[in-house]
This record gives sequence, C-alpha cells and structure tokens, in this order.
Amino acid sequence: MKTTYARLRKTLGQLAYEKRYGVRTAELIELDKLGIAGEGRGYYVAASWRTLRRTLSRKQITERDVFIDFGSGMGRMVLEAARLPFGRVIGVELSTELHEIAQDNVRRTRQRLQCRDIQLVRTDVLDYEIPDDVSVVFFNNPFQGKVFAEVIERLVATLDRNPRQLKIIYYNPVEERVILGTGRATLARELVHARRRTAGSPFGLTKVFVLR
Repeated sequence: MKTTYARLRKTLGQLAYEKRYGVRTAELIELDKLGIAGEGRGYYVAASWRTLRRTLSRKQITERDVFIDFGSGMGRMVLEAARLPFGRVIGVELSTELHEIAQDNVRRTRQRLQCRDIQLVRTDVLDYEIPDDVSVVFFNNPFQGKVFAEVIERLVATLDRNPRQLKIIYYNPVEERVILGTGRATLARELVHARRRTAGSPFGLTKVFVLR
C-alpha cells in the first residue's frame, strides 16, 4: 500500500508540475509508433524531474558549462538543465514528433529559464557533431549497442581535442560497461531513483561518471 501511494503521489506531483508550467513530457511511447524503431534504440519515457537537482551542484555550474541530452524527447531534461546557470543547453532527438513537442515546451517556459541559449536539434545522434566544449552529458538509456558505443567514442574524441573534465549522468545505465571500458571514466556517484528495483539490474539507478 505504501509503494502504491508513493507512486501515485509521484505521478500526481509530476502532472501538477506540468500543468503549472504548461508543458507536456510525461508519456511512455514505443518508438515503432514514432516510426524510428531500430537496433539499439529503446522507447521514450522521461526521467524524473528531480534527476539533475540530485546529481548536479548548482554552485559548480558556470556559464562556460555546456549540457547536452542525447535522446531529449519532449525536452524534460533540457528544461531542467535550462533552469540552472549553464551557458548552453542542447537536446538531440531523432523523432520529429517529440522534437516539435520539445520546441513548444521551451517556448512556453523560456521566460522562466535561466539559460538563454537553448538548442534543440532534430537529427540522428550518429549524424550529430558533438561540440568540443560539452561538459555535462545526460543519457536516459535512449539507445544501446553499437549506437551507444559510437557516441561514447565520439565523446572521448572531444576530450582528446579539448582536454577537460566531462561528466556523464546515466539514468538506467544499461551500457555502463562501455563507459568504464574507455579507461577514462570513474564512477563518481550512484543514486537509486526507484523505490522497488531488482537487485543487480541497471533499471532504477542513476550513475554519474567523470571522464578525463
């Protein structure tokens, strides 16, 4: 009963937030319904609104920091990041439908956001040129396998071109081994974001990695 009540309270809280700000992000959509299903690509469902507030210290973010969400969907994490003092916030999404919803969400809330430079890019992640100054990357298990491995490889290449510290926030870290396999990453933090989860499963966890 307590678990059911907590889940209901969480759902109602998220819906109240969305109603207050006039945004739409709380849906679960299979990718075949969006016409973008493929090997290594999952489904769309937004991460918790509180994820970034639990994993990032506002005091450590400056206007030199760049946030990017791969598989940004309807833009929930883009909106959350833009409430922080990032110099630039980027969302990369393959689905035209989700991308357009994210654009509308940003338009509705832009005056409430601290970051003024918000870029929503509608493209395949494998066609996207990752900026060499990105400092925080967010994944909500948007893709796996070869797609994820190539994105991580490209992120590491940006470190070689522009040495710096890069933080990866990985919600439901299915491909954690790929990040650690770079030899450049250390696990900095682990959070449980689900009250009930299967022991040993990546689902229900958020892990923060630091790459150098």
